[in-house]
Amino acid sequence: MRSGWRVGSILGIPLYLDTSWFVIVLLVTFVYGSNPLWQERWGDGSWLIGLAMALLLFGSVLLHELGHSLVAQSQGIQVNSITLFLFGGIAAIDQESKTPGQAFQVAIAGPAVSLSLYFLLTLCITVLALPGPLAVLFASVAQINLVLTVFNLIPGLPLDGGQVLKAAVWKLTDSRIKGIRWAARTGQILGWTAVGGGLLIYLAQPSLDLIWIVLIGGFAIRNAANYGRIADLQETLSELTAADAMARDFRVLDANLTLRQFADEYLLQSTRAPLYFAASDGRYRGLVKIEDVRDIERSEWESRTLQSIARPLTAVTNVRETTPLVEVIAALETQETARIVVLTPADAVAGVIDRGEVVRALGKKMNLSISDAVIQRIKDEGEYPPGLKLSSLAKGLQE
Repeated sequence: MRSGWRVGSILGIPLYLDTSWFVIVLLVTFVYGSNPLWQERWGDGSWLIGLAMALLLFGSVLLHELGHSLVAQSQGIQVNSITLFLFGGIAAIDQESKTPGQAFQVAIAGPAVSLSLYFLLTLCITVLALPGPLAVLFASVAQINLVLTVFNLIPGLPLDGGQVLKAAVWKLTDSRIKGIRWAARTGQILGWTAVGGGLLIYLAQPSLDLIWIVLIGGFAIRNAANYGRIADLQETLSELTAADAMARDFRVLDANLTLRQFADEYLLQSTRAPLYFAASDGRYRGLVKIEDVRDIERSEWESRTLQSIARPLTAVTNVRETTPLVEVIAALETQETARIVVLTPADAVAGVIDRGEVVRALGKKMNLSISDAVIQRIKDEGEYPPGLKLSSLAKGLQE
């Protein structure tokens, strides 16, 4: 569930404001509006200039994120939203770029926009005869965009410079995961440096600016750690196959059972199997869909058998035991199905996979304790837990 308020869209991309955005707008307005020099020159009007400063600051951040978004869209990547919050903004994209070159283009687009704004505003100040307050406003926003450019190019995740570093390591090692790990570790080191250095200097000479540096450092540490966890998940996903996640959560019935017998002996029971297959003479005849039974007139249930309605296994959504798990995850999403049949080389049923079994396999591989209740809830809801965007992670691993 996305936090914040949707305030519209820009170029078709939903725009959200996080609650923390209002805090920083008030803070920026106060800091600049209470500037003694501004108060002396413009009196109460300095507060309006401070508010304009805050709004232009976030306008710059919005254009920065829009730069990332438009380049991502040009690569066929869906941009789900742009959110403005306490530490700036973030563009939520559906998947990663497919090559390190494309990843570099998306990463550098934001700083390029900020640097362009700096030059554009500086040119306006130089060429145009702007009124005093407007000239000061443009100069301040230009300076902030220059700082934003330099700051974002620091080579550590979650900053744009970290994305550039990720792309470079990916290019050199031919491994996206190694690129993420290197950039995430660098981001954590830089974050701890900011926290430690900021606290030490603050103890020697207290200043609000230093507390801000500590907060930014903490933000970097947390988000860099998240990127590290994403790398762990992607690495684990790349090592698993359908055979690692499948379960024998189905029943095989005699293909000669009548629909009446099937309904009385299985469908009317308090517990049902997720899937039923019909078999005879040692061979699978197909998948029995309950909705297919319901579509047949009840007057025919005494004469029709399961074999007459069974769907051939090769005609239903299926994968092989050796199919990479990332492809299984993608198939679950694209086919919009609750589970997928896993077949052996001889076209027999080896097992079935649903989203709960995918999460169970990941947990087992990563030595994570996931309760049966959580797995069952995922099965029942047909959705992964909030924050575990396996479909996006799987897309990122598919070239």
